[in-house]
Formats: sequence, structure tokens, C-alpha cells
Amino acid sequence: MPSTTIITGEWARDEEMTLIEAVQSAFVAALKTPEWDRDIVIDLYGAGRRIVPTGKSERYTRIEIKLFSGRSMAAKRSLYRAIVENLAGCGIAKDEIKILLVEIPPQNWGIRGGLPASEVDIGFKVDV
Repeated sequence: MPSTTIITGEWARDEEMTLIEAVQSAFVAALKTPEWDRDIVIDLYGAGRRIVPTGKSERYTRIEIKLFSGRSMAAKRSLYRAIVENLAGCGIAKDEIKILLVEIPPQNWGIRGGLPASEVDIGFKVDV
């Protein structure tokens, strides 16, 4: 049940859904997240609204992922690789991608009418 923000430059205007689908397909492949479980937004910033690390271009992209805790290190490695490979296919150099993974215990998510996620059958395994 990842909730994700893609942050990048204005270069991606009109390519937003391509980037979103690239990240979504990485979740499906690496974390076995169901295709129907989608929560990804993209924020585009011009040069006057962000600074990027020295040596990086306007294509520098940060992926911030909040998800239930419980994935194995192997699943996380697979996710990082899949995101980088998928975004490289969208024209973002592999060294221009930063991925931040924030694991949140299910009891700290309010879903389905305000229930703690720890009390809800979400319909798929988290401990992959």
C-alpha cells in the first residue's frame, strides 16, 4: 500500500503518467503489490523552485515512498533496482535518481473509513 511522490523538474511536463506508471510497475514487480493498489503523485519544479545536488541535471528525480513496514531487504533491493531501471527507460540517468523509503507500521495508517490498517485485511502480503 505504498503512497508515493515523484519530485522532478519541468522537463517531465506531459510525461507525468509515463513516470507514474514506471514507478507503479516497479511496485508490482518487486513488492508484489496488486496492480489496483495505486497512490502516486508527481510534483514538477522549475529551476527557480528547487536546488539539486551538485553535478546533477534538471532531470534529477527524487522518489519518496511511504509504505507499511515489513518488507525484506531483498524486496527493497529489488524495488530500488526496478525503479531505477524503469526510470532510466524514461530518460533519467541512473545516477540522477534518489529513492527514500519510509516504513510506517500499519497501526499508524488510517484507511477504509478511519480504521487502523492493522485491523483491516488489505488483500495482499506485505512481508515479501
